[in-house]
Amino acid sequence: MLDVRRLRILQHLAAYGTVAATADALHLTAPAVSQHLAALQKEAGTPVVEKHGRTLRLTAAGELLVAHTEVILAELAAAESGLAAMKGGRRGTVRISAFASAARTLVPPLFERLTGSGSGTDPTPDYGTGAARDLSLRLSVQEPDEALDELHKRSTDLALVHSYTVLPRSVPAAWEQTVLMEEPVLLALHPDRAGREGLTAGHPADLSRLAHLPWLTPGPETSCYEMIQRACGAAGFVPDIRASSSDFSVLTALAAADAGAVLVPRMALPDHTAPLSLHPLLRPVSRTVFTVSRAGTGKHPDLRAVLDLLHETATALDDRTAGRPR
Repeated sequence: MLDVRRLRILQHLAAYGTVAATADALHLTAPAVSQHLAALQKEAGTPVVEKHGRTLRLTAAGELLVAHTEVILAELAAAESGLAAMKGGRRGTVRISAFASAARTLVPPLFERLTGSGSGTDPTPDYGTGAARDLSLRLSVQEPDEALDELHKRSTDLALVHSYTVLPRSVPAAWEQTVLMEEPVLLALHPDRAGREGLTAGHPADLSRLAHLPWLTPGPETSCYEMIQRACGAAGFVPDIRASSSDFSVLTALAAADAGAVLVPRMALPDHTAPLSLHPLLRPVSRTVFTVSRAGTGKHPDLRAVLDLLHETATALDDRTAGRPR
């Protein structure tokens, strides 16, 4: 009979790539991991890994076992979540990986709600027996691809990610997704430059008529950079990039100094900026912000509380920014 613990080790090997990294993730020694893999091969009656240079890679049988292991672990997680919900128990910590603008706007209210800071009221609704203040958060700021990789490696519990209409994001079908909000991508310009281009604040901008402008973009390692490349490409030009920064507050400050034009998701706009002329796009581009968790974990009281609070925060943010161009 196959041992679920050894299947879990094989699943981690598939995610982490090496015996050493798998051992570190599972707090085992490398020899112990190798011994478990050898025992699993005996149980399976066929090789599940094979040497590839100095590393191991999965055989076809190993890949089959990993696919079934994902289902098994999801069912176990669902069972644990159900039991925790029945008992009102809490693990105590939820690890969140979020992209920068979500970490700036959506996550801080979670800390406020869970600690009761600045509210003077009960910090959260009652999510079952036990106070929500017993729940703590751990945040890491990462690009969506990195956050999903951490989720796959089980190094985080919840990935807060985004996708664009011009740049869809692939997520394993078995994982649980919750859409928090959809927001427009806006063109930001200095008001004088907008006037020279015949643009009135809040009115749609035709990118195909703005190919001559200098452009300000995030770094090429980000999906936001690829979004701008695709949006401009659909308008028939390659942007002439004059400045690059993965901090949208830098890019909008440069746009406010008339250094160029920038495409910015509405949530990434800083709360306080110098005057900017903001425009929806004639050919709209939007960004969907959503959470991803591993299959079977979404009903755990800890994660459920965080998901509910994130949804409330996103709804409130969407209401506050409704006056900006859409």
